[in-house]
Amino acid sequence: MPEFFTDTPLLTARFDAALRYGITHHARQLRKGTPIPYAAHLLAVASLALEMHGDEDEAIGALLHDVVEDGGGPGALAYIEEHFGANVADIVLSNSDSVTGEEEKAPWFERKRAYIAAFSHKSPGALRVSLADKLHNARSILADYRAHGDALWARFGQGKGLATRVYYRELVAAFEREAPRMGPAAAPAIDELRRTVEAITALAEERQGPDTRVSFDWG
Repeated sequence: MPEFFTDTPLLTARFDAALRYGITHHARQLRKGTPIPYAAHLLAVASLALEMHGDEDEAIGALLHDVVEDGGGPGALAYIEEHFGANVADIVLSNSDSVTGEEEKAPWFERKRAYIAAFSHKSPGALRVSLADKLHNARSILADYRAHGDALWARFGQGKGLATRVYYRELVAAFEREAPRMGPAAAPAIDELRRTVEAITALAEERQGPDTRVSFDWG
């Protein structure tokens, strides 16, 4: 089979610089409850964003999407805007449910509800990066739930994981509402997210019985 090439590289020195910055920021961080370097998540999210035909700004935003939320704060956001541009900074900010220190964060439910409520105001690029992030997380949750059972939920500070399952069902619904703005290349990822979340729910029902709550209360 012949290889295919572009006339000019789609990823430039900006991407290389963002990769170094993101990897350095998360250098000591591991995926929750695992020995996996956090860099694995950043690379996976960037890969998924590119597979949805995201541009270099989206790929960079994917690499940096957790820098501000995970300790970087406003200073990191300013650095990102200065070195990678306002569009990348907007993608990162749109994918951060807090820009304050851990001790100043709003309660989990309030942050997640606000994150979803803002979907209609997020750019298509920010939504694609969000989808890439949530899809990789959901894949990991399902794989680890199959391997470790309900002990998995302790990683999230939850007894039986109900809040996480509700949140991911709400995410699926939000991405489906915004699908027309995200472009046709995002459709397979949205579908996979739904199927993955449904598999998590089905596994929980086998082990715990039906969830007592299926969605956020938006009333």
